Amino acid sequence: MAMKALEIYKLLPKTNCKKCGYPTCLAFAMKLAAGKADVELCPDLDPETKTLLGGATRPPIRLVKVGVGERSVTVGEEFVLFRHEKTFYHPPGIMVHISDTWPEEQVRTVAEDVRDSVVHRVGTDLMLDGIAIRNESGSPTQFAETVALVEACGDLPEVLIAADPAAHEAALAECGNFLPLIHAATDRNWRECAALAKRYGCPLAVRAGDVKTLTSLVRNCVGAGVPDLMLDIAPGSLREFIAAATRIRKAAIERTDPDLGYPIVFDTVPLGITDAALAAGVLKYAGIIVTEPLSPASMEAALTLRQNIYTDPQKPIQMTPGIYPVNEPGRDAPVLLSVNFSLTYFTLLGYLEASRIPCHLFVVDTEGLSVLTAVAGGKLTESLVAASIKQFSLNEKVDHRQLIIPGYAAPLSGKIEDETGWKVLVGPRDAAELAGYLEKEWRT
Repeated sequence: MAMKALEIYKLLPKTNCKKCGYPTCLAFAMKLAAGKADVELCPDLDPETKTLLGGATRPPIRLVKVGVGERSVTVGEEFVLFRHEKTFYHPPGIMVHISDTWPEEQVRTVAEDVRDSVVHRVGTDLMLDGIAIRNESGSPTQFAETVALVEACGDLPEVLIAADPAAHEAALAECGNFLPLIHAATDRNWRECAALAKRYGCPLAVRAGDVKTLTSLVRNCVGAGVPDLMLDIAPGSLREFIAAATRIRKAAIERTDPDLGYPIVFDTVPLGITDAALAAGVLKYAGIIVTEPLSPASMEAALTLRQNIYTDPQKPIQMTPGIYPVNEPGRDAPVLLSVNFSLTYFTLLGYLEASRIPCHLFVVDTEGLSVLTAVAGGKLTESLVAASIKQFSLNEKVDHRQLIIPGYAAPLSGKIEDETGWKVLVGPRDAAELAGYLEKEWRT
């Protein structure tokens, strides 16, 4: 079980020597309890205490990296079972399946689609993560040739799926230096797969249909010198995956079974379902999800869901405060006050761009809260508006002194006028009504 900071502190030297890099032993204990420091930083602990603290303070799920460079995928190091308890940190990598029996043109097309597809949402570019190449031909040579073809299409993280260690060895000769995930070590081939993972420094998935065999494989592979592991629970159905993944995550978080403290791989292809399996993988603790090639609608849905689940619920997505020109506004264009909640900004922007009416979108810092919440919580105030006008030199952007505020901010209209000296116009509550409002009401 995890230890609390005071429990850890009792085992430390209490000398406040600062050798660990922290000002006091208590500060070091708090970092250890949060899984944010390594017990090895304290040079004065005896080996027995280090072993005890190491097992109780390391992140409950090991951090594992697949691939290299900007598109690499890092998963694991999660601390909670439910997102609302704190947050989830490392989104699952979505890897698109390619078979080594496919024609070269099909392989190239899928790989290029994964490389180039982007979904733009609330100011963020969302992308698929990589390619999972499956050895369905049974030929190590053909498997290696397909891997080489994928490699030629771009710098994408890869999952190598094969039962035969000889196929893995041939493929790793093409891409081993780029740290693909080797999938998978079983009770029949774990020695050979572990040896390859150790030689190339690659992460290794272990696969078994029951927890007892899975934990045995973990111990064997760790003992063989492979620390970066992932778990494939070989589910026969979506229901089995959800049940097993939840059990593993719970055991890892509660530290009741350290051998299960690794990210999960979910290969959805054998199940023959795509969208539901993708959603389950995102929601129920998968670190790597292998999926069939996705339609644009399915890709957008999966990436949007992943973004939502892996956004810190305590920290709304925010825009940078400032003045944003829309449709090339001049000095007589209207100024629309808004907040820096990203969804509000992009909703407004969509309607304003569609209206083709030139305007200035004046975004103030409400700490990511929506208009209604910011007004109710005292984050959107006349003082903030006045300070923001001065900070961003709004007086120099336009010749008039008229400010359109959102309908939900109507109670502040008089106060904003008194504080800023600007004439305040109350706009509609619904952004969809903005175009009609501006055409009817705006006069300089």
